[in-house]
Amino acid sequence: MTAQLNTLIRAAYEHVCPVPPVAGAVSAVRRRVAAVLADWRVSADLVEDSLLVVSELVTNAIIHACPPAVLRLSWLPRDGARTLCVEITDAGPALPMGRSVAGVDPDEHGRGETIVHALATRHGIRVHTGGITRWAELVAL
Repeated sequence: MTAQLNTLIRAAYEHVCPVPPVAGAVSAVRRRVAAVLADWRVSADLVEDSLLVVSELVTNAIIHACPPAVLRLSWLPRDGARTLCVEITDAGPALPMGRSVAGVDPDEHGRGETIVHALATRHGIRVHTGGITRWAELVAL
């Protein structure tokens, strides 16, 4: 039994990192995620897509939500393949629905959800008492 548990623990990885609500946070988080995925030996193709998904979800949390925000990565065996789960949890919307953040050009923003949808195998949103978690799963082929 202990050997089975040890095998499961080694087969699944998790990394959690806070996301500061400051300029430059997205690039810093991307660098950190790239290093983590390299340590986990994630394929280069999946890393590229994952970094884009992370960028979109982190940017959304910084621009549109109240801090704190936390990024959680999980690299799990699932259904005979490896799945990277990306989750960002924040404290909820910074502004009421329909209001935009001052200084944010709508022509330069608003495509993040479409990008995540195109790259992720599955994605969604969970609303809970601690805020909102946006998540995406990317499967290694």
